[in-house]
Amino acid sequence: MGQISKKPLKNKELATFCEQMAMMLKAGISTLEGISILKESMEDSEGRAILEEVYEELELSGDLHGSFVKTGVFPTYFLNLAGIGERSGRLDEVFSSLAVYYDRQDALSQNIKSAVTYPCVMIGMMLAVILVLVIRVMPIFSRVYEQLGTEMSGISRSIMNMGTWLGRYSLVIVVIAVLLVVLALYFSMTGSGRSRLTAMGRRLPFTKKIYEATALSRFADGMSITLKSGLDSDEGLELSGKLTESPALKEKIEECRKKTAEGTELGEAFKESGVFSGLHARMVNVGILSGSLDQVMERVAEQYAEEANERIAKTVSRLEPTLVAVMSILVGMILLSVMLPLMGIMSGIG
Repeated sequence: MGQISKKPLKNKELATFCEQMAMMLKAGISTLEGISILKESMEDSEGRAILEEVYEELELSGDLHGSFVKTGVFPTYFLNLAGIGERSGRLDEVFSSLAVYYDRQDALSQNIKSAVTYPCVMIGMMLAVILVLVIRVMPIFSRVYEQLGTEMSGISRSIMNMGTWLGRYSLVIVVIAVLLVVLALYFSMTGSGRSRLTAMGRRLPFTKKIYEATALSRFADGMSITLKSGLDSDEGLELSGKLTESPALKEKIEECRKKTAEGTELGEAFKESGVFSGLHARMVNVGILSGSLDQVMERVAEQYAEEANERIAKTVSRLEPTLVAVMSILVGMILLSVMLPLMGIMSGIG
């Protein structure tokens, strides 16, 4: 068997795998046979190699959790829940819940990516247009002025000088642009880069609420899955708290755990620690009283995911006209700075 890629699996890949395993387990197919069926139907060579390794280890040890661990491509949360499901005999339910969880996380990630990518593309296009005007178009107007026996002055002259400078150092500008592209790829394609981008997003005023809603959605999703797997609320808080990258939410979850350990009811602990508030805190209380906290947590996760998506849509809808307006004003100012003096000269000749 060839060497498999040790790149962590993406949310979409995990969602598809969990969904297929859940369907087969619910149909009465054993885990070993299920892995074998998926392995044979897998067209992707890396995916097939991963399942081949899982199958061989499972056939030898009979330990599904250990088989997943050996590949090194499954996330810790997936491994923890798979181990719990295997021990409790509720593996089909766990896989089904994990499929929903990773599907939702994939949708959130894609929306956040689009919200970040769109403004960057717009800004890049805006800068490209302005550079073309300053470096290529402005010199043409300069020559026209020379032919008319005058020269640019004021703002137009300053813009012209800037264009000359940019043209002179165009190679340096290209190198800087390439470095910026490499930096963007680093932020989008590496784990450490994404972590830094996320940390930056949590501080920016117009993206802060998006990341807060996303973190709460992941936490509520995790609580729902752990509760469905038969874990108690304290174990659920511990495991689900590891899902969030938000330091503020981690502190609140830890405070919630301390309060429950002191005897405070879970719903009240959520409210006092600030994890949930308002409607969501009341929903949790109803879930506890009715014995359906896992279902309530799933609904809370859906609501926070919807809130994040709505905030992303609003942010993008506000940025689009703003960027277009800024671009139009800048281009208009550059053109007017050279056209108005030229029109004055032409009218004087007339």
